[in-house]
Amino acid sequence: MMALSTALPAVGMPPGVFRIGKSFTFEAGHRLTGLPPEHQCSRQHGHSYTVEVELVADELVTPGFVTDFADLKPFKAFLDGELDHRNLHEILPVEATSELLAQYLAGWFVQHVQPGIPGRLAAVQVRETGSSWARFEVAAP
Repeated sequence: MMALSTALPAVGMPPGVFRIGKSFTFEAGHRLTGLPPEHQCSRQHGHSYTVEVELVADELVTPGFVTDFADLKPFKAFLDGELDHRNLHEILPVEATSELLAQYLAGWFVQHVQPGIPGRLAAVQVRETGSSWARFEVAAP
């Protein structure tokens, strides 16, 4: 009896950029100090934040990764250790808006995680709710 081949035929691989993303969550409260007192966000409130990082690479590293998702553990540890169950307006060096939080997290990632991994941070997206988000896109070098 003849064995059937299960290999797919080779195809031309188009040029382009590889992109991956990973989501993380944490719980935190905040109030926005730059708003008038009657604005709802000037009062203390909390969110179940979702933070997504997006990395890009022109070429993959063995075995075919932009970066290994496990290499992003220091970012998760930072979120859990420094932001989870905290009042963000008390600890962040910027106003605790989603936009500025996304930019701050991008800066932390570029400084503390990116030097030790392949790939480059392209964006950080912060969700306060299922229907609202802010995204900071890192300028390409």
